[in-house]
Amino acid sequence: MFALRYVATLILIVAVALGIFVYKTQNGGRFAFKLGLDLSGGTELTYNADTSKVPPAQLSDSLSTLQSVIERRVNAFGVGEPVVALEQGGALGNGVYRLVIELPGVTNVNDAISRIGQTPLLEFKLVKSGYEASTTDALGNPNPAAFEDTGLTGAYISSAQLQFGNGSAVSTEPVVVVNFNSQGTALFSKITDADVGRELAIFLDGNLLSVPVIQQKIDNGAAIISGNFTAQQAKDLASSLNLGALPVPIQLASSQTIGPTLGANTLQQGLIAGLVGFVVLSLFMLLWYRLPGLIAIISLSIYLILMLVLFKLIPVVLTAAGIGAFILSVGLAVDANILIAERMKEELQGGSGANVAIRDGFSRAWGAIRDSNIAHVIAAVILFWIGTSIIRGFALVFGLGVLISLLSAVTISRTFLLALGVKTDTPLGRFLMRSGLRL
Repeated sequence: MFALRYVATLILIVAVALGIFVYKTQNGGRFAFKLGLDLSGGTELTYNADTSKVPPAQLSDSLSTLQSVIERRVNAFGVGEPVVALEQGGALGNGVYRLVIELPGVTNVNDAISRIGQTPLLEFKLVKSGYEASTTDALGNPNPAAFEDTGLTGAYISSAQLQFGNGSAVSTEPVVVVNFNSQGTALFSKITDADVGRELAIFLDGNLLSVPVIQQKIDNGAAIISGNFTAQQAKDLASSLNLGALPVPIQLASSQTIGPTLGANTLQQGLIAGLVGFVVLSLFMLLWYRLPGLIAIISLSIYLILMLVLFKLIPVVLTAAGIGAFILSVGLAVDANILIAERMKEELQGGSGANVAIRDGFSRAWGAIRDSNIAHVIAAVILFWIGTSIIRGFALVFGLGVLISLLSAVTISRTFLLALGVKTDTPLGRFLMRSGLRL
């Protein structure tokens, strides 16, 4: 008995400490709650990815690279907790691939579209023999017939930086030095080795920048781009190239902007709904089940604290759907306590003592609680596996809630009830029985 009371006391102390932690870290800092787009306000963009020209064997790598490139572009916004999720539409996940981009705090949707969708197309093309003097027409536009593709594009760039001088001690011309990745280095080395003496034209977004002559084989994976840039133009070009070229074309399918005021209202309404629901459930448990109801309320309070701590430590990005899942999981926790209380009442009515009724009541209720929670966890896993980003947020919070509610209902409630040491042959026990203990 004393051991159980020590454990119960320890649980209460830890719960209070965690509650203080949640309260002290609610206004910001490392452990602040991470709010999703619908609660904090911001922009959501959905792009369709055109994979029609991607070989099936390269589809997975291309989509992974696409997501990585978009993530780099999104990170350049400097916003907190951006989300770039790759999804596949269709009822069975066999439809069009989509990129869902969430930018909390970004409300200028046109700027977001411009910066995410920009794709600086850098191309290296050899000048065909006989066209050296006619690479452009009378208006200065590139002559399409004068160039042949090499396959070397900005997709092979690993980094780009602004430099001054173009390799000359006396020159101050701003240029961009690009460094290729291993594949690009091998391709560039092959091109410069086989075509020494030929002109290699450099195009950016279809515009001819420069036509340098290949003097020798270049196997260090570096190329210099010049084009009468200003320092700012060269800097912007280097920044754009560092963001990466898109391996798969994307097209904007939808955009949505949520103002910070609307997000704050959604959060406030969700919190009010959760508080009202908890109060109503607590009153029901207290009025109907008396002492077990009080224990259930304490266990539910500890459950809420544990969930909030998990939200901070994992961390979980809270959305309106997530708050809904949180409230729903509280109902499941109450359901488990009701099953336990009803089984204990049956044991008491059968003549069992309080401690025996508590132990046997938990034992009899365990099967139904276990099966119910397993079913809910399976549903949460399936939703997280095949759902969209919003559904996944709901599934994650719901799955965590089911597991923690199982702990609070079966372990914490049982420990507290046994620690009380209520006996039916004591004055307190007889009073509780007469008052409708339902224990």
